[in-house]
Amino acid sequence: MSQPGISGQDMVDYFASGCKSRQQWGIGTEHEKLPFDLDNLRPVPYEGERGIGALLAHLVDHEWQAVYEQDKIIALQHGDGASITLEPGGQLELSGAVLPDLHQTHDETGRHLRHVTTAAGELGIGFLGCGFQPRWSRQAIPWMPKVRYAIMRDYMPKVGKRGLDMMLRTATVQANLDFASEADMARKMRLACCIQPIVTALFAASPFYEDRPAGVLSMRAACWLDTDPVRTGIPACVFADDFGFANWVEYLLDIPMYFVIRDGHYIDCSGQSFRDFLTGRLPQLPGVYPTLEDWALHASTAFPDVRLKQFIEVRGADASSHAMITALPALFKGLLYDESSEQQLWQIVGDWQHDEVCQLRQDVVYQGLDAIFRYRRIGELAAQILELAKQGLQRLDCRNAAGHDESIYLQPLQDIVNNNKTRAQQWLDAWHQQWQHSTIPLFEYARHALEE
Repeated sequence: MSQPGISGQDMVDYFASGCKSRQQWGIGTEHEKLPFDLDNLRPVPYEGERGIGALLAHLVDHEWQAVYEQDKIIALQHGDGASITLEPGGQLELSGAVLPDLHQTHDETGRHLRHVTTAAGELGIGFLGCGFQPRWSRQAIPWMPKVRYAIMRDYMPKVGKRGLDMMLRTATVQANLDFASEADMARKMRLACCIQPIVTALFAASPFYEDRPAGVLSMRAACWLDTDPVRTGIPACVFADDFGFANWVEYLLDIPMYFVIRDGHYIDCSGQSFRDFLTGRLPQLPGVYPTLEDWALHASTAFPDVRLKQFIEVRGADASSHAMITALPALFKGLLYDESSEQQLWQIVGDWQHDEVCQLRQDVVYQGLDAIFRYRRIGELAAQILELAKQGLQRLDCRNAAGHDESIYLQPLQDIVNNNKTRAQQWLDAWHQQWQHSTIPLFEYARHALEE
């Protein structure tokens, strides 16, 4: 007699079902932005005529449909698969549709930013394109009314010192990538994990903490260093020679649960084992076995820098401007969707070890492009990798109406490498000079950069 619920093979097949032919590969892009009151720069609550809830209601139209939880709008859904979701501290996230090229990605982001910033402006709300709230304390930021966040809020302090900061005060950009097979997935995951610290250095745009320099270039990345070591960071399993879907399943089974959903209600299972759930021994639901939907939910509560779902998510960049939002998927598409660039990247990073990459992940938080890896400055490696991405996009040769290929979207990263200054370093220079030791000018500067 077979055991009820799902099997180990079902859990493996969940990820394997993401395999697609190269002709079907697309790109998904997600980005968050930090809300603030245009009158006083303070964080924005959910409630009120000028709150986040009112903004979401203002955005509902024939294209964007409201999603409710306990009679409150907590997300918007678009017919093409895109969504606007609400992060714990009011950060608004666009989860873009899966698109065939970066020209469409850039246009999608631009339409969204115009849509949201126009509606928000009418309510006196602005958005900040940076990786960490630069001015206000954790206590000053209102929590959004999502049940899952209440469960996570109670659990986070048990496993790290910065988890609540991560939830309330950070904002990121991520790109979602397809894979053709298990072997292709494994290679892409390994490559993405290796270069993720370099990406963090390139995109560093959060050097402030409560109106002063934080002593780091990415305060967002610093928060992730002390959030929850079991479910964050660079998974060691990805560096195994035999890494595959089954290894990822075991990795997820080692991560404690947060919750399950039954009849539309969240049940707090924080700290419990999904393995117990598989055998009907979950204390909160004795005798109940998980469904594939439960497994997908649990998989979404792992937060490594590179995450496997039915696609690959790269998650280690600070939020920034419109141009930088597009630059992230451009970088990874050029490196991982072109065979020649992928092979050349493997020649550079294929022998990198897990412990080295984890150390580099810490070093770039403080040193950025000046961090050293195997006697080489990260800025030099970034320039080399950026050139591979450029060549890859040129070979893929996807052109817009003006005749430009997708390598044009790498230009902001090229500027950073050429000038040897990230956005974080530019802002620190301004804080010491033009801004007179205040982050107030950043709100105007980063707002305009987001709307470019």
